[in-house]
Amino acid sequence: MRNLLDKKVLFFGGKGGVGKTTCASATALAASRSGKRVLLVSTDPAHSTSDIFEREIGPEPVELLPNLWGLEIDGAIESQRYVANVKEQIQGLFGHHILKEANKQIDLAASMPGAEEMALFDRIGGLIRGEDERFDLIIFDTAPTGHTLRLIRMPELMEAWIRALSRSRQAMRGIEQDDKTDPVMISLSARLEGLREFRARLLSPRVSAFILVLVAERLPIEETARAIEQLNDAGVTIGGLVVNRILPATSPDPFLQSRHAQEVVYLDEIDRRFARHHRVRVPQLPSDVHGVKTLEALSDILIPQGSSPKSQASTGALSR
Repeated sequence: MRNLLDKKVLFFGGKGGVGKTTCASATALAASRSGKRVLLVSTDPAHSTSDIFEREIGPEPVELLPNLWGLEIDGAIESQRYVANVKEQIQGLFGHHILKEANKQIDLAASMPGAEEMALFDRIGGLIRGEDERFDLIIFDTAPTGHTLRLIRMPELMEAWIRALSRSRQAMRGIEQDDKTDPVMISLSARLEGLREFRARLLSPRVSAFILVLVAERLPIEETARAIEQLNDAGVTIGGLVVNRILPATSPDPFLQSRHAQEVVYLDEIDRRFARHHRVRVPQLPSDVHGVKTLEALSDILIPQGSSPKSQASTGALSR
């Protein structure tokens, strides 16, 4: 896991309820303690980072600890911001009557399904492109896997859409190539270039990686397998797996002994099916991860302070 701190962007994903937020937060804490300037970003509509850090976190970066900032992206707020920005950009392009109708159409489009997701993607894209230069590492605590995969595929879909708009604009103006003086074409070209940069950084193994979090149960294992296949198809680098909340093997309780026996079967399956990927096992902690003190305990398990990747592997914290 320590090698992942050399990336610029990390995504934590997985099935809902497996501990993505706590693992992302603990990794962000470890990175900040190592001297990195870290931004922890929640894109999950059910934001939990405020609860974990016991601090109010909003749509702009808030300093939580030395070298660590938090940001909770709200789709509705981002949609309003996005619409206001678009309206500002077209102010000088049309006359009063056309502008009034254009603003109506923009408001209508903003109320349609998918508008908030598009605005969310726009904010994420800006962060990944490095528009805020204060941070060395950005860690995304993402929504459940399916939603995250749609966001990852969004650049390709939007690029096709922008190309179609460009062709329509060229046909309307009776030209065969981009008009370097047309403000609409200039805006579309800038948008396309931004998407290309976003996609290049997202798919660069030097820049980005995706960490999947799961627990040793049937449904999370199957969802992780599907996510790995889809991420591989999309060309996204998988940085590793965090197998969370492993039960103790020494409990005298018959119920826990039975659960542990079933868990051993699933852990063996995880090792077999995901042998190509680095795996970190995290034990079930005696209390909820809530507040910086308990977060530090998880942080030390994921990325022990002062240890090298080699020593982590030798102690069994990291397996492959």
